[in-house]
Amino acid sequence: MRSSADYVVVGGGIMGLSIAYHLAQRGVTNVVVVDKSYLCGGASGRNGGGVRAQFSSESNIRLMQESIRICGEFASEMKINVWFRQGGYLFVVRSEKRAEALRASVALQQKCGVRSELLTPGEARELVPELNPEGIVLASFNPDDGVVFPWPFVWGYARAAARLGVEIVTHTDVVGFETSAGGRRIEAVDTTRGRIATHEVVNAAGAWSPEVARLLEVDLPNKPHRHEICSTEPLKPWLKPLVADLDSGLYFSQSMRGEIVGGIGNERVPHGIDQQSSSRFLGLYARALTRAVPLLSRAKVLRQWAGCYDLTPDANPIVGPVDEVDGFYQASGFMGHGFMMAPVMGKLIAQWLVERTALPLFDRWNLRRFKEGKLLSEGMIIG
Repeated sequence: MRSSADYVVVGGGIMGLSIAYHLAQRGVTNVVVVDKSYLCGGASGRNGGGVRAQFSSESNIRLMQESIRICGEFASEMKINVWFRQGGYLFVVRSEKRAEALRASVALQQKCGVRSELLTPGEARELVPELNPEGIVLASFNPDDGVVFPWPFVWGYARAAARLGVEIVTHTDVVGFETSAGGRRIEAVDTTRGRIATHEVVNAAGAWSPEVARLLEVDLPNKPHRHEICSTEPLKPWLKPLVADLDSGLYFSQSMRGEIVGGIGNERVPHGIDQQSSSRFLGLYARALTRAVPLLSRAKVLRQWAGCYDLTPDANPIVGPVDEVDGFYQASGFMGHGFMMAPVMGKLIAQWLVERTALPLFDRWNLRRFKEGKLLSEGMIIG
């Protein structure tokens, strides 16, 4: 491992790797990415691979428009197949209150140039004939949303970054920091493999980000939340869009191999980081899935797994510098959307780190907002 670096990125998930890759693209190649596990060991390898522009805030909508564009070019640019398929996202809601919020979100999406449209329950069933329309009040659909296979997306960034000179070190814990100026300036990162001298650290450790920040006495409000997913046996192709229920948190799509892959919100999970599976999830998911598509009651579940959402109090990420320590930058708190936002956020964060030009988005997403009570909002959260 290198003994010094211009930047140390803590976290070898897709966010950290995207940042490292884009730094190297801009000529900053003396970068070390440190991860406590293996690539795809955290949320980046444990999610459903959804990529969408259907959000309720303009910043998220515009970011995801660019991220979807990057996803479309990723395979050819990185020379790896990520199985990106744009079958769209079909959102359904089951109450008039949520329907009103969905109407406002779609209006904003259309204002931003997203091809979203509102659908009646009958029109939603035209898209997915197997869908049970009972109880659905309103739906929305954007044909440009899609799904990628997460693992090669992570590997693509890792290989490309390494080719440009970035060092990626796995199975290595960050155990402390060396600082000067009364703790205001980072001098080195201490790891289980040794010391890396640096003045610049990016905290992109996802659900582990608060643990990393505490080593510098920085308090992040992020909370890990276990989110489970399961996969059925392969079925004949029948489902093009990813279907998501904003009331129950249910979502499901069909992979290119035919499996139905999906999950659902579950409030009753252990506190802290936990990537174990539970039988309670299977019960919640099975009831919601067979309510949405009764025919799936005959499908066999092959496997289930879990990862951690990285939740913030206002459902928006924490990005950029902090007041407490110079050279300590945040890229965490992306809820369940870090995977889909990493392509564009890695590009923007690297741009800011190299050019230090003002980015209003970073001002909105700074850590300070929680102390100042300037909380934001995002309504289209799944799970």
